[in-house]
Amino acid sequence: MSAEPRRVSLNAFIYPTGHHEAAWRHPDSRPESIYDVRYFQDIGRTAEAAKLDGVFFADGPALRTDVRHNVTYGLEPITLLTAIASVTTHLGLIATASTTYYEPYNLARLFSSLDHISGGRAGWNIVTTGTDKAAANFGLDAHPDHAERYARAHEFVEAVVKLWDSWEDDALVVDKQTGVYADPSKIHTIDYAGNHVKVQGPFGAARSPQGHPVLVQAGSSNDGRAFAGRHAEAIFTAHQRLSDAQVFYKDIKNRAAEVGRNLDHVKVLPGISPFIGDTEEAAKALEREFNELTVPEYGLEQLESLTGKSVRHIGLDERIPLEAFSGAGDVADNSASRLQVLAGIVEREQPTVRQLLHRLAGARGHRVVAGTAEQVADTIEEWFTQGAADGFNVMPPQYPQGLEVFATQVVPILQERGLFRTEYEGVTLRDHYGLPRPVSQYATV
Repeated sequence: MSAEPRRVSLNAFIYPTGHHEAAWRHPDSRPESIYDVRYFQDIGRTAEAAKLDGVFFADGPALRTDVRHNVTYGLEPITLLTAIASVTTHLGLIATASTTYYEPYNLARLFSSLDHISGGRAGWNIVTTGTDKAAANFGLDAHPDHAERYARAHEFVEAVVKLWDSWEDDALVVDKQTGVYADPSKIHTIDYAGNHVKVQGPFGAARSPQGHPVLVQAGSSNDGRAFAGRHAEAIFTAHQRLSDAQVFYKDIKNRAAEVGRNLDHVKVLPGISPFIGDTEEAAKALEREFNELTVPEYGLEQLESLTGKSVRHIGLDERIPLEAFSGAGDVADNSASRLQVLAGIVEREQPTVRQLLHRLAGARGHRVVAGTAEQVADTIEEWFTQGAADGFNVMPPQYPQGLEVFATQVVPILQERGLFRTEYEGVTLRDHYGLPRPVSQYATV
């Protein structure tokens, strides 16, 4: 029997009005709708009609300081995804939640509930939170350092999975005749006690349809990659070049292999932000149209936030000296940090400050492609077939129009090439990603 053909995974990464920082200023944009659940439900319907694997929401537990010049996250993502679940039947639903600013039990309950409500479509994007602005919102004097956050994250994920597993699949009896609802012998305390996390358990709800939600991770430092290799079933990452993406892809797969994981069950999904036009010239003109709406002050602050580097002392139309981004580290060792991504642009292209800000404006350092639908499909196929990606987190410059164009123009090309499904073959997010349903670690063999 021949193996099933390998197919591209595609998520729609939902950012309120679009991934270009000036999207909210575009005449066709609807920034007034970002607190209207119907706006996001329509986006979900578009993604499902195109047979995408899922939608993905980023989130953070603090107000961004640059809200003066751009929209910010408004609605809490797990609640919002529950609303999208109500108008879709197959679409995966991935929300970001922090291991630093949640506790294992309440986070486990939120995602288990989403998985039950959606019929098995939940995914948890695991982050440790990069901003120190969150600390004061949770009564802390300081944001924990990078190493401490990842040490807690390892324990946190172990504890959460144990909670989800603490009910064996056949713990529910529901026998009205005998009056037995559940078998206590198949419901387990977890007694997890680490250096950062302590949880007794058991969990308060039966195992969810997927066994447990898909574990997703976005973070590409060395600590982040070690974490992904051990825990993540899908990894979101940022790359500008095929070669850098290939290095990262190989590294993640090697790390997963070292801990005995099946490499087909570890999906690497870079971001891609497509400006699509009937011609390449029209697509590039559309990109310029968005770039002309940018506010330099916003871009400068974004640059500092993402890289820790400032170029305010350089004129907007002056070229950036290479030494301005010194100390980025070895690309082969840590190829996907945002500092390295932008340092690579400076080294290769020697842009002016304005030009670099425009590159950043498109998708915060993710790959931006301006071209025809065919050219965008070519890029996806190249990265997918050349060992750089198992799929993509699609980041339309503008919502909802950018997703609609991608769904109606790029997806059919990928389907014609046999690279993407024409119909859903299962109902859960695990089905879409080709991931097995995990067996409870407490189940009797």
